[in-house]
Amino acid sequence: MAATVYYLNLRFAFLPDMMMFVLGFLILLMAAYVFTYPKFKTEQLLAAFFGVFYVAVMLSYVYQTRILVAGQYIVWLIFLCSWGCDTCAYCVGMLIGKHKMSPKLSPKKSVEGAVGGVIGAALLTLIYGMIFRDAMGMEMTHVWILAGISAAGALISMVGDLTASAIKRNYGIKDYGNLIPGHGGILDRFDSVIFTAPIIYFLAANLIVF
Repeated sequence: MAATVYYLNLRFAFLPDMMMFVLGFLILLMAAYVFTYPKFKTEQLLAAFFGVFYVAVMLSYVYQTRILVAGQYIVWLIFLCSWGCDTCAYCVGMLIGKHKMSPKLSPKKSVEGAVGGVIGAALLTLIYGMIFRDAMGMEMTHVWILAGISAAGALISMVGDLTASAIKRNYGIKDYGNLIPGHGGILDRFDSVIFTAPIIYFLAANLIVF
């Protein structure tokens, strides 16, 4: 219900201040916690609050990026730097990866792979920007800025990936779901996108000036 209210507000803007949503949701959760005590545990309260912001709010920046000027093109940066970084990091890590980045969370990820992923995401965005530069109405300077934005997004995407891994390790599970055989659930495919979307939105909104 909270996620629904949040998304409706994105479309119709009936809340003058988003802090009303945050505080209202928290107060309602606390009211449910208090008046049904001891039915629910504190960690359930925190999980509900965390879930709305970790998934619904952060993913909403895909939509918010889409409605920016030239957003129909910029929004693809979210996936370019998330999945592009993941693919490039895997390839570079397999070829020359020696130094483990986070051995306890993800033993296969290497520092060399991470560097390759960031550079790869930036190069993919550079190519993408050069192809669609005229359609976006951008100068070459903007394309370089987009590449820099993707590099920053790629760094953050790795944090998102490792965060999802940490949560799963904490609860002793391999995947969030089993919807996609061999890949897990939807959240397993979008763990890095969740972190990347807000970064791309804010950087693009503030750095790309037409």
